[in-house]
Amino acid sequence: MNLTECFRYVAVENEPFLKAYNEAYLQITLPALKNVQNALNRAGYGSQIKATVPLNADIYESPESNPVPSAGDFRSDIKDATIEIVQFLDSNDAPFTVNIYPFLSLYGNPYFPMDFAFFDGSVNRPIKDGNYLYTNVFDANYDTLVASLTKAGYLDSKIIVGEIGWPTDGDINANVKNAKRFNQGAIQHKQKVSPGCRGTIHEPKVVRVESSCQDLDGLAKEIDYACSLADCTSLGYGSSCNHLTLAGNASFAFNMYYQLHGQGDWDCDFSGLAIVTKEDPSVSECLFPVTIA
Repeated sequence: MNLTECFRYVAVENEPFLKAYNEAYLQITLPALKNVQNALNRAGYGSQIKATVPLNADIYESPESNPVPSAGDFRSDIKDATIEIVQFLDSNDAPFTVNIYPFLSLYGNPYFPMDFAFFDGSVNRPIKDGNYLYTNVFDANYDTLVASLTKAGYLDSKIIVGEIGWPTDGDINANVKNAKRFNQGAIQHKQKVSPGCRGTIHEPKVVRVESSCQDLDGLAKEIDYACSLADCTSLGYGSSCNHLTLAGNASFAFNMYYQLHGQGDWDCDFSGLAIVTKEDPSVSECLFPVTIA
């Protein structure tokens, strides 16, 4: 497989203009984008592979006085830097890449109408914008970007959605049922899903702790250590694994560490409290993942 069969676009950074970054990457993103594209050009791939910057959907917004997509524009604090990136992308026939997560609208606002986050809901109060009627936040968000690009003079810019999806854990609305509803709706909504480059699954081995383990203090300390170096979000309140026993918590935490750090035998010691097994310790909706390479 040659390079162009696997990648058509190269992502430079990811969501560098997030408000949370406080403009830390504002001045370095465009130079980095130019450097990568120039390197592709020198290597002879410039006409086939384009460098782009995946940006988050909070780089544009509509004013509170007129909260409709057609009133959208780039955030004033990053507008100049964003338009410079748009200009460079357009001059290289590269797409503008945006990550849109409707879940975040629901997550950030407890009064956000639930059905508006999905594609199949019967929304009581759709957004009316001229001749357009919006029944889901994805379309409204996307068209806010279109309006922002239009105001900047780039109506015909290519746009690709770099990331879209719904989490299955970590919040009361993050579960398999909602994720299935959203993803199926997105596919039916004619969003294109790229198959990408496929990986292979390791032998499905996980780590667990014997339920009869009596070293409670040792377990607690090792859980803290494992979770400091792995993702234990699923153990949080309201999440899929919140109901586990102490031994179950330890099994989940140790397994997350084990999968993340390469499945080496030395990654399963935890002071002799854990063992490797091929038996799946998953309980109900609490799933123990295995590594994908």
